[in-house]
Amino acid sequence: MVTVLLFGLTLRDSVGESEVGVEISGPMSVKKLIEANQDRLAGLLPFMNRGELLVTVNKKVGTLDSTVKDGDVVKLTHQFNPTYEGARWHNP
Repeated sequence: MVTVLLFGLTLRDSVGESEVGVEISGPMSVKKLIEANQDRLAGLLPFMNRGELLVTVNKKVGTLDSTVKDGDVVKLTHQFNPTYEGARWHNP
């Protein structure tokens, strides 16, 4: 199981909860994790498509292409304006 933690009211409201446990069958990217679990994480898709998600995997800065495996913790934070907030360097 991968634990997905959602930080910020915008993301929590889009999914309906602040922590989601997702079962996976093998390693996959964060992007694939979200796309494969649209029944629970579909609210994240608009933010992902606009590049407004900051990704952390096991307390390390990551991207949507970072690989996650069973037991990992993924933290997602909403970044409203990546151009002006200066954190776009790791999330193209």
